[in-house]
Amino acid sequence: KIIDGPEILAVASDMPVVARLVNALYDCDYKGYLHAMVDLQPILVADRYLQPHSGYIMRELHVLGYKQFLDSYKSVTLESMAAAFGVGTEYLDLQLSRFIAAGRLTAKIDKFGGVVETNRLDLKNAQYKDMIQKGDVLLNRIQKLARVVDL
Repeated sequence: KIIDGPEILAVASDMPVVARLVNALYDCDYKGYLHAMVDLQPILVADRYLQPHSGYIMRELHVLGYKQFLDSYKSVTLESMAAAFGVGTEYLDLQLSRFIAAGRLTAKIDKFGGVVETNRLDLKNAQYKDMIQKGDVLLNRIQKLARVVDL
């Protein structure tokens, strides 16, 4: 609905790189998606408003592509994922491990077996984890406030 909307189609001719990026992601053409990202980066860097945020935008686009790909699988080999994205396994391993360590991807990499296993949280566990995190933040704030009041 969004990609074929008249508002999007009117703007797509002005920015063909962005249209290619969105269509490649929609069509699950991950190699084309990364190629479109490579073409998009100079445009972001050249724009005076987007240039300070270009690293963040590119990182988030990587995460989006990897998430979409991994959502389709319970486990996938690094070789097949690297072939789908058109990159080497070492580069993909480095990228995935960075995003997994940062908590952006819920997966594990079995380096010995060369397999990426996804860990999907069900809704209850995700809500429980979120509640625990919020509770920890609240307790920390209360402790800081108590220290200030004791002074």
